[in-house]
Amino acid sequence: ETALLESLEGKKGMPRMKPPFPAGSGLYGCPTTVNNVESIAVAPTILRRGASWFAGFGRPNNAGTKLFAVSGHVNNPCVVEEAMSISFEELIEKHCGGIRGGWDNLLAVIPGGSSVPCVRGEKMKDAIMDFDYLRSELGSGLGTAAVIVMDKQTDIIKAIWRLSKFYKHESCGQCTPCREGTGWMMRVMDRLVRGEAEIEEIDMLFSVTKQVEGHTICALGDAAAWPIQGLIRNFRNEIEDRIKAQKSGKISAIAAE
Repeated sequence: ETALLESLEGKKGMPRMKPPFPAGSGLYGCPTTVNNVESIAVAPTILRRGASWFAGFGRPNNAGTKLFAVSGHVNNPCVVEEAMSISFEELIEKHCGGIRGGWDNLLAVIPGGSSVPCVRGEKMKDAIMDFDYLRSELGSGLGTAAVIVMDKQTDIIKAIWRLSKFYKHESCGQCTPCREGTGWMMRVMDRLVRGEAEIEEIDMLFSVTKQVEGHTICALGDAAAWPIQGLIRNFRNEIEDRIKAQKSGKISAIAAE
């Protein structure tokens, strides 16, 4: 939010070092509250019905409702407000008409927007859609609850490459790990898509994501690193198979676009 404040003041939209936090010194040095529309929109209803009503949804520490924006390979993509801790299966069946081609055709899910790690499809059907479960049980996160569903016709390596390209473009360049790391990760991902990398580069790429993660002023460095980490953790065999097939001449290079 500090990059937004910088932009409002007529400066480059780059994040500020914290502290001081915006609540103490924000826009033009004045105390400032920066919040998202979802939080502000639900506040009047909470005031009318009471905090206990809102806390009655979901599990402890994951209370309330959430806007789930479901896109990708479902029969009816939608944005819906649902109770926290709803199961992934119920969310998809109740509001999206199921997975395109059925549940056996589910390859992977990004459960919380492009910045969180992807999860293999077979692990998602019974998943609970809240912050604690996705983090502790699946190594991912609910994030913004922008759910991206991918079926088995998806090139998962290319899909994650596309995200790495996006974050490279979005980097403001202020922090060296993000400025240099996002471009480096994107270029390695480009070669993984084509199968032109070496097996050893998979571990090297994972190591670089760890050097970017947690070493930037804002969270964009983390957002660039986590999708690649999720790909390597969950789809390493697919990456290795593509490299081996390319070296053996069994497949032609897949052009990254």
